[in-house]
Amino acid sequence: MAKRVAVIDIGSNSVRMVVYEKTSRFAFHILHEAKSRVRISENAYQNDGNLQEIPMQRAFDALKDFLSIISSFKARKILCVATSALRDAPNQKDFINRVRNHLGLNIKVIDGQREAYLGAVACINLLPQQRNALSIDIGGGSTEFSLIDKQIITSNISVDLGTVRLKELFFDKDDIDGAKIYVDSQLKHLDEASISTIIGIGGTFRAISNVILNKSGYPIDKLHSYEPNYDEFQSLLKKIVKSDEDELKNLGIKNSRLDVIKPGAFILLRVFEKFKIEKLLTSGAGVREGVFLTDLLRNSNDRFPPNYNTSLRYILDSHIDNHAYANQLCKVSKMLFDLMHEELKIEKKYRHELSIAAKLCMSGNNIHYYSHNKNSYNLIKDALEFGFTHEQIILIATLSRYAKRKLPSPSHIQKFKTLLPDSEQLESLSYLLSLAVTLLSHYPKNIDFTLSFENSELKIESKNSLYLAKESVKKLDMMTNNSINISFYNLS
Repeated sequence: MAKRVAVIDIGSNSVRMVVYEKTSRFAFHILHEAKSRVRISENAYQNDGNLQEIPMQRAFDALKDFLSIISSFKARKILCVATSALRDAPNQKDFINRVRNHLGLNIKVIDGQREAYLGAVACINLLPQQRNALSIDIGGGSTEFSLIDKQIITSNISVDLGTVRLKELFFDKDDIDGAKIYVDSQLKHLDEASISTIIGIGGTFRAISNVILNKSGYPIDKLHSYEPNYDEFQSLLKKIVKSDEDELKNLGIKNSRLDVIKPGAFILLRVFEKFKIEKLLTSGAGVREGVFLTDLLRNSNDRFPPNYNTSLRYILDSHIDNHAYANQLCKVSKMLFDLMHEELKIEKKYRHELSIAAKLCMSGNNIHYYSHNKNSYNLIKDALEFGFTHEQIILIATLSRYAKRKLPSPSHIQKFKTLLPDSEQLESLSYLLSLAVTLLSHYPKNIDFTLSFENSELKIESKNSLYLAKESVKKLDMMTNNSINISFYNLS
């Protein structure tokens, strides 16, 4: 596979383009992203699905500029797919041939089930694992659903429901009763589904999640993996459906979505009424990520290997120079956790986050050494994007920020209190990581000490003096409820 790959997704409402760069076999990051709301399906549903000349020209112009961007990034491979608007259009070949002949770009029109599958592939690889979940991708002309259980996609369904389609056929005519009958008839395809979680992929779901995130005082500005409150979400949906344009603006809906947010919210409301939902999860990834991943993972059943995380690997590839030291730090942190977590009353589940923080806490060194803790924190908070919950991301970033430093400050704990463990567990985890950093102050070629723990005493035995470690341990901030004694024993 080429190192740099561009993906173009031609939807009914928007055309999107992303340039990805691989950093190792399965690790990647985004170099550039562009989007144009060309509304290629505008007035098509009133004209037997035929694409109209002005919207086609807008899409053509956007694609021309996208290709210029792709060329500037020297991407060696372009994957271009089109969804509902083109597959429904009797005159689709007019547009496809125009683009091929004048721009040299080949467009692959995918069917609804493939579109649903691509969105689901993005979910199973780039979100924390979910049980009994339904992904929903509301587009302009169609809506795609997939049933997901952990990393298994059990069903893919596409129905002729979309924001632009619903707007032109019903909402522009103020025929809400007709819209309800039509939507419910399409949702009969989900009659056999049993779900507890909804994963929102499309622009409607993201827009509404974004409103809730911004108004709730949520401590981080990250939409991917955000879990909006179900009652708040449903309440906002009902307000949107009943609001006029000015009221929508007051609710926080962006101008670009004012004319299609009501049909989208209406579809979601009908889905919500169909199921007993326990959890909502917002995905920042969708069809274009699915297109990229099915190409990247084509020899791996469209899934990453077990226990593999692409964002973690990307940071290790791009920002960790001393991999041997990072691995040692991870190993020592886990040794300390295994010996002391019961004494410190730390839940076992946090061992995973501690080990990742240990691997990544020096990632900010190659940005600027003297502010590496802060750089590591910001890098992890932003770039540890895929496959982690927000709670995990903030805990890993926090532990990295305070490694070999003071314990997390009260102001930091207060800012992220809804996402972090209780203060005692956080202090203990932070102390363990800082202690691991301290014990490896001399950067040994191999770990040259053994650890044991008994009667609240941590014994460190080594044939070497561990002089730097002994000095550094004295400078560590002690935990509030500290009951640990540290003793060094020289075996020489």
